[in-house]
Amino acid sequence: MKLIEGGVCAAKGFRAAGLHCGIRKNHTKKDLALIVSDAPAAAAAVYTRNLVKGAPLTVTKSHLADGQARAVICNSGNANTCNADGIEIAEKMCALAASRLGIAPEDVLVASTGVIGQPLDLSPIEAKMDALAAALSSSGSADAAEAIMTTDTVRKEIAVEFSAGGKSCRLGGIAKGSGMIHPDMATMLVFLCSDAAISPAMLQKALSTDVQKSFNMLSVDGDTSTNDMVCLLANGLAGNPEITEEGEDFSAFMEALNTVTVWLCRTMAGDGEGATRMLECRVSGAPSEADAKTVAKSVICSSLVKAAMFGADANWGRVLCAIGYAGVPLDVSRVDLSFRSAAGEIAVCKDGAGIPFSEEQAKKILLETEIEILISLNAGGASATAWGCDLTYDYVKINGDYRT
Repeated sequence: MKLIEGGVCAAKGFRAAGLHCGIRKNHTKKDLALIVSDAPAAAAAVYTRNLVKGAPLTVTKSHLADGQARAVICNSGNANTCNADGIEIAEKMCALAASRLGIAPEDVLVASTGVIGQPLDLSPIEAKMDALAAALSSSGSADAAEAIMTTDTVRKEIAVEFSAGGKSCRLGGIAKGSGMIHPDMATMLVFLCSDAAISPAMLQKALSTDVQKSFNMLSVDGDTSTNDMVCLLANGLAGNPEITEEGEDFSAFMEALNTVTVWLCRTMAGDGEGATRMLECRVSGAPSEADAKTVAKSVICSSLVKAAMFGADANWGRVLCAIGYAGVPLDVSRVDLSFRSAAGEIAVCKDGAGIPFSEEQAKKILLETEIEILISLNAGGASATAWGCDLTYDYVKINGDYRT
């Protein structure tokens, strides 16, 4: 398996486009994206568990009842959530795209991201739909990735090439996610495309299994969004024998999928609103994987740990505190802790107690942009990894007037 260029269009038969249609007041920012498969595709998705859900999620879930899709349309700048006509608008977005593509509206998935509770005017979308369809290209991933961004500061796209059934297959994707990100299914908008042949049931199994170790282990600020959704399309144009059960080919697909999703997780964590550092918490020696996940997420979600990392302060007691309230029964007197980055590694706690260490060296390590928090519970053989970011002044600035 290797990394390749192309993002969401790296797989055969996928085209994408993104442009500014007028939803956002800033004319330099793209706000409407379209992704299309030239052939019918198996499709799967996972959604937020927030009881307040955006209308596009309801429509997408309905359109995916048959496990098939051909296109995805997504706007930024308005979440189309908590609107009386939200379902109607989302359905019309699908119909507009379908009419330009010559496909059924039920084969179009829809997503929206942005401000909650403001009506979404369909007229700018309708006015630009012809231009959007005309702009579709196998090199359009970057434009689509930009069009779904809100407070993101960097474009998020990746693709890999792998082998299944003796055929070369590809899987790539784009994502948006910077704030309002917290584990509870998935935590952003992610669109993934593959040319591998795989049944809808196995595609859903692959995605539902993967998010437990990828997107569910990511937290920026502890807020689960109303519009979180991850969609995965696979059109089979690679020509491999269809994957219909677990085995070597399914494992290869899962490895490719996880490579893409973990990269997106790390990128979103590093691009958290106002963030200056990406945090990766690795827990080992846990009694079970579930316990390891719980501890890792507890540490990543701790506001005090996040604030300490912003200040490059090796305040290891805050990490132990987060371990202690995670809800996992542990012998704290066996816990070891160290911090690691490109500048080196330093142990700060052994057997649940502090040990002498150089504050100067610790500061140097924690001033790097990517920090690893390494925890050994010394209570078993299970492990887990979670991703997050530091908590900065800019996070409050960004969200203090987000709507206005």
